[in-house]
Amino acid sequence: MTKPPVTSEPRAGGTLSRRERVREATLAEIKEIARRHLVEFGVVGVSLRAIAREMGMTAPGLYRYVPGIDALLVSITADMYEELADVVAAADADVPAADTDGRILASLRAFRTWAITHQAEFSVMFGPRTRLDPEADISRALEAGRRFGSTFFTLFDHLVSEERFPVPPDEAVPDALRPELRSFADTVGFTSPDISEGAVMVLTACWVRLYGVVCMEVFQHLSFVVRDMEPFFESELQNMAKDLGVRYAPPGRQ
Repeated sequence: MTKPPVTSEPRAGGTLSRRERVREATLAEIKEIARRHLVEFGVVGVSLRAIAREMGMTAPGLYRYVPGIDALLVSITADMYEELADVVAAADADVPAADTDGRILASLRAFRTWAITHQAEFSVMFGPRTRLDPEADISRALEAGRRFGSTFFTLFDHLVSEERFPVPPDEAVPDALRPELRSFADTVGFTSPDISEGAVMVLTACWVRLYGVVCMEVFQHLSFVVRDMEPFFESELQNMAKDLGVRYAPPGRQ
């Protein structure tokens, strides 16, 4: 049975009663402790019993605020996506609106910076769902993840509309790849009505390339031979920019 998400809705007038404000504050404290435990001990170290003990409550008492551990993990995951989305959106907004090239570089660099400074959170957001019940309702986390991706999708749309790079014809997309590309686009919320399968293939390939470098850095897959992954990221970013017709500029010069 799917459990309801961890949320609170204001009353019709848009304000919260005193009881609702207390509830909101308690829920915020629960989530803050859960996230701290996640960072310190990993996702397996997050438990309602440990949270309740730190708050001076009983574990059953927490069920007045959260339906269970799965709903709590989904809720803090959604919060982390929202945080990452804000960081990426802020980096995008710091660059003049007409400078699509600079906005792309700034947004992708902001994604990497957040990832390497929030490694525990990143592993939960982008790693395998090993802890959650397969039937857990992850819709809120997915929606928050789509907001994170929306900045990139908007900028990619600009590149397509400006014909910055050659888009492969749809017939060049392998038949076996078509449903996977549509699944990717639907899941991440890339719903541009005129987007072709060829364009989705390019977008997916670009994301895999840069996401792969970030994952290797976050999970330290090359730490035994590479001490600084930033040059690898910048090299891949430069190569991707060239493929997309984007003017590359080193950090601090965009």
